Amino acid sequence: MPTPLTTNDWPVDYVGVFAWRQQQVRKLRENHDLLVGSLRYYADHPIEFINHWCDTYDPRNAGKLIPSRMPLVMFGCQSELVTFLLACLRGEECGLIEKSRDMGATWVCCAFSVWLWLFWEGAAIGWGSRKEQLVDKIGDPDSIFEKMRIIINGLPSFFLPSRFSPDKDMSFMRIVNPATGATITGEAGDNIGRGGRKLIYLKDEGAHYERPEKIEAALSDNTRVQIDLSSVNGLGNVFHRRREAGADWTGEIVPGRTQVFVMDWRDHPAKNQAWYDARKARAEADGLLHIFAQEVDRNYSASVEGAIIPAEWVRTAIDAHLKLDIPDTGPWGSALDVADGGGDTNAQAGREGVILRFIEEWGARDTAVTARNAIANLEDLGPVDLQYDCIGVGSGVKAEANNLADNGGMPKDIHFIPWNAAAAVQSPNGRVIEGDVDSLKNRDFYSNLKAQAWWELRNRFYRTWRAINEGIEYNADELISIDSTMPKLRKLEKELSQATISRGSSLKLVVDKSPPGTKSPNMADAVVMAYWPIKQSNVTAIYGTYSNQA
Repeated sequence: MPTPLTTNDWPVDYVGVFAWRQQQVRKLRENHDLLVGSLRYYADHPIEFINHWCDTYDPRNAGKLIPSRMPLVMFGCQSELVTFLLACLRGEECGLIEKSRDMGATWVCCAFSVWLWLFWEGAAIGWGSRKEQLVDKIGDPDSIFEKMRIIINGLPSFFLPSRFSPDKDMSFMRIVNPATGATITGEAGDNIGRGGRKLIYLKDEGAHYERPEKIEAALSDNTRVQIDLSSVNGLGNVFHRRREAGADWTGEIVPGRTQVFVMDWRDHPAKNQAWYDARKARAEADGLLHIFAQEVDRNYSASVEGAIIPAEWVRTAIDAHLKLDIPDTGPWGSALDVADGGGDTNAQAGREGVILRFIEEWGARDTAVTARNAIANLEDLGPVDLQYDCIGVGSGVKAEANNLADNGGMPKDIHFIPWNAAAAVQSPNGRVIEGDVDSLKNRDFYSNLKAQAWWELRNRFYRTWRAINEGIEYNADELISIDSTMPKLRKLEKELSQATISRGSSLKLVVDKSPPGTKSPNMADAVVMAYWPIKQSNVTAIYGTYSNQA
C-alpha cells in the first residue's frame, strides 16, 4: 500500500491525506483479500500504520486552515522514535526520550501503544504520569488515555478488534482488546508500577516526579522495558542520572544500557531560527529564560550558575564558517581524551583549521586499541598533531604509540603530544587580556592548564557569537565553527555547556567539569584539548619516524 506522502513533505497536505484515506477505505471494504493483506502488512509496519490511519488533535488550530483533528503524519524524528521504541521492545532494553517541548512525543508513543494493542496478542502496556488527571481525564485530550481514545475512535472499523465496544472496553485508565486480551492500563504518582507486570511501561514527564526512587523500585520488577519521556528538569534527579548513564541512540541497541533518544526543536520541520528567536524573546520579556532553556534547549544546567560556555554561544557556532565565510581549509589538529575505566568512554575530536569536523566516542577498552583507533581516525588527513590525555590510563596510549614508533608502525605524519590537565599554564607571563598590561598574568589567573584551556575555548565561542550577532570582525583563527553534520552534535552541545567555573582557595580560576549529577564530558574535553594544543617545545612528542620516551 503506498504511503500518502514522505516525511520530507512539510507542511502536510492534510486534505490530500484525508482524500487518500477515504480512497483506501473504499478499496479495503470492497476487497477482502486486500484487507487481510493490509492487516498482515501493518502488523509488521508501525510507522506506516500510524502515518496512514492515526489521528492527532491540536486545539490551537481552531479557526485556522489546519484542522484541529488531523492525520498524525510523522516527520523524520517522530518516525525514528517509533523505530527506537520497537528496538527497545524487541531488545528488552529500557529507553529514555529527552525532548524539547511540543515535539509530539507523547502522541507518537500513544499511537505506538495503540498499534501494540491491536497487533501484539496479549500485550500489556502500562502508562504513568505524576498526576491522575494527566494519565486520564475523560474528555480532556491533554490526558494520555483521551489521546489514545481519539486515535482508536478515528480508526476505520475494520481495524478494530472483534466484539470491541468503545463504552465497555475504553473505561477510565483502561483499554481492552477483547479479541486478544491485550490491554493498556494507567497509574499515577507513587502507584506507578503497582498494577502488575507489563510488556512495556511508558512514564510521561518522568523528570518531574516528586518521589521517583519509590516509583523505580516498583517498576524494577514490573517490566523489562521502561520508557521515560520527558522535558528536562535540572540536575541530579533520576531522569537526569539515567540519561547521563545511558547510550545515545545511533540506530542500534547497546546491551545493558538505557537507550537515549533525543528530540531537539531543530528536528521539527515547522520550527526554524525565527521561531526560536521569537519564543526566546518572549521568555526573556517574561523573566522566564531559565524555563525556556530547560524546555526548549533541553538544558539541564539552566538553573546552575557559573557555566563557562553558555549554550547560546555553542548553538551560534554551529556552521559559523558558513555564516562568516571562513575558508574550510587549514591544518588538521586532533585530541584524544582517554577513558579512565568503568563506564567511561574515550573521545576524539578533529579540527580542520578552526572548524570542528568530527567527534568520535567509543567504549573504555584496551589503551593500545584506543591508540590505534585514534590513528585510524586521522588516516589520510596529512600532518596532524594528536594531543592525548597523558595522565593515569593515558600512559597506556603513550606506551602503544612508542611501540608503534619503534616498530615502524606509526604513520610519519602523526605526532602524539602529551597533554596534562593538571600542568602549569602555557605562556605563564602572558596577560589574560592580550596587550593589556593591567590585566592579570596567566599564572595568576588560571589554576592549571585545564582552566586555561576551557577559558580560551570560551573566548573562541564568545568571539564567534559577537561576530555573528554584532558584526564585530575578528581574525578567523580566533574563532570556532562546529560542523552541523556531525552525528553526535546534540550530545556535544550539552557537554560543552556543562562545565562550571569558580575561584579556588588561591582565588585562581577553577573548572568543575562534572557538577553534581553529571558525568565527565569526554567529548567536550577532547574539543578543549584540540583547540588549546601544547606547544611542542615544552614536551617530548612521539613521532612516526622514531620514539623518544618522555
